[in-house]
Amino acid sequence: MVERYVMSIDQGTTSTRCILFDHRGRLVTVAQREHRQFFPQPGWVEHDASEIWRNLERIVPEALSGVGIDVGQITAIGIANQRETTVLWDRRTGVPVCRAIVWQDVRTAQLVEDLGRSPGDAFFLDRCCLPPSTYFSAPRLRWLFDHVDGLEQRARDGEVLFGTVESWVIWNLTGGADGGLHITDATNASRTMLMNIRTLTWDPELLEFFGVPSAMLPEIRPSIETYGQARSVLPGVPITAALGDQQAALFGQTCFSPGEAKCTYGTGSFLVMNTGTDLVRSRHGLLTTVAYKIADQPTVYALEGPIAVTGSLVQWFRDRLGLISSAPEIETLALTVEDNGGCYIVPAFSGLFAPHWRSDARGVIVGLTSYITKGHLARAVLEATGWQTREVVDAMNADSALAMKELKVDGGMTSDNLLMQFLADVLDLPVVRPLVAETVSLGAAYAAGLAAGFWPDLEVLRRNWHRAAQWMPDMDPERREWEYECWKRAVERSLGWIRPSGPA
Repeated sequence: MVERYVMSIDQGTTSTRCILFDHRGRLVTVAQREHRQFFPQPGWVEHDASEIWRNLERIVPEALSGVGIDVGQITAIGIANQRETTVLWDRRTGVPVCRAIVWQDVRTAQLVEDLGRSPGDAFFLDRCCLPPSTYFSAPRLRWLFDHVDGLEQRARDGEVLFGTVESWVIWNLTGGADGGLHITDATNASRTMLMNIRTLTWDPELLEFFGVPSAMLPEIRPSIETYGQARSVLPGVPITAALGDQQAALFGQTCFSPGEAKCTYGTGSFLVMNTGTDLVRSRHGLLTTVAYKIADQPTVYALEGPIAVTGSLVQWFRDRLGLISSAPEIETLALTVEDNGGCYIVPAFSGLFAPHWRSDARGVIVGLTSYITKGHLARAVLEATGWQTREVVDAMNADSALAMKELKVDGGMTSDNLLMQFLADVLDLPVVRPLVAETVSLGAAYAAGLAAGFWPDLEVLRRNWHRAAQWMPDMDPERREWEYECWKRAVERSLGWIRPSGPA
C-alpha cells in the first residue's frame, strides 16, 4: 500500500517552509528558505512577494525528493501564513505593484492615531471587533492609495488585486494570471479591519470608510474546505485549508473546546483562547478574532492577546548588549542567581500590544542598584515574558467566563525550562509543551487532512496530540502577587514615560 501524506506550506515572517506529515501526525520531512527583510525607513518593514513565491517553487520539490515521495502521494495542501501582511499585484501580469507591507510595519501610525479620534474605536469595534492599529491591513491599503500614484484608480478599475499572503500563494498555485483563484479564509480576513466578524463578509461601511473597492478583494471562504486544485508546483493536488499562523497553531494544539488556549513564543508571542461559537467582545484590551470555520459549520471564535516583544528581547540582550553569545545561554546565565534582585524590564521597544495598546510606551529597566549583575538582568529578561503573559491571561479571564485550566505552549522559547517553570508559577496553571513542536505547520496539515478525509474528525486529531513536557506551579502565592504588583509598577513607568523635547 502506497503511503500518503498531507503537505503544510508555512509562509512565515522570515521564511517559507514545506513540511510533510503522515497519518499519525508525525513530521516526515521539511524544506525551508528564508527571504529578505527590507527596512527602507525607520519603522518600515517590507517583503518581496515574488521572492516568497520563487522560494516556494524551490522548496516543494526539495521536500518531496528528500524522502523520495511522488506528488501523487500528497492527499491535500494546507496553508498557514503570516497574518496582516499586505500584498497587491497586477491581475493581468501577476507582478506585485510594490513590496508587501509586513504586519510589523508602523508607517501608518499617524493615520491610526487620527482614526482613534475620528470616527473613534467604537465605529470599528462594532463591525470588525478590532481597534485602529498599525497591526492591521486596511490602514496600509489606505496608505498605499495615498502614496502610490494611480494605484487607487487602478484598483477601482479591477486591475489590481489585494490579499494577505495566503491569497497570493493560492492565486499562484491555482494558475496565477491564467485563472488563479482569488480567495482568502475567514481567519485572515478577520485581521484586515474590513470584514464584518459576525457575517464573515466584507463590510460595506468599512470599505467605504477606507475607500477600498470591492473589485480588488478576494472571496472570503471557510478555513477548512476544498478550494480547488493546484495547477503549478503540485499539479492536481487539492488545496483544502488556509489559516493565519496563530489560528493554525491553535488548531495544531487541538484547542477545539471553549476555554482551551495556547501561546506561541517566538520573536513576539501570541496567546489565543478558543471561545467556541460565542463571539466574546473584549473589554480588557484583547482582540476578538475568528479561530477557524469548518465548511458550513458554525464559526468558532477566539480571544487573542498579541505580545510584541518576547524572543526579540533575548536577541537584544545578545546582539545589542553582548552579554551572551547565543540565545540558549540566557537560561544558564539566569540560573547563576536565585531571583531578579528587584530588577524588572518592560520591553516596550515600539510600544506595548495587548492588553495596553499604547504605541507611545517605551522600554524601561527599573530597580537597578549596584547589587545587580548580568545574571539578574538575564532573569529579568526571561521574567518579562512571563509577566506579559500573565497580563494577557488576566484580561482573558476578565473578558470570558471560561476559566483557563492549562496553557499549551509552542515556539522556540519553550526550550527554556526556567522560563516555562516561571510561566507556570506566575499563571498558577500547568504549562504543557507538545511532542510536535511545529504546531503552526501541524495545524495547517490537520485542517487540510480533515477537509480531505485523511483524518475523519477532531477527536482523532486530539488522540494524535501527545505531551512532551509539563511544568506545574510551585511559587508561594503571596510572593507571586507581590512580584506581579512590582511588575505593574514598572509598566506604569513605561506607559508614563515622555521624553522631553530636545534643543531646537
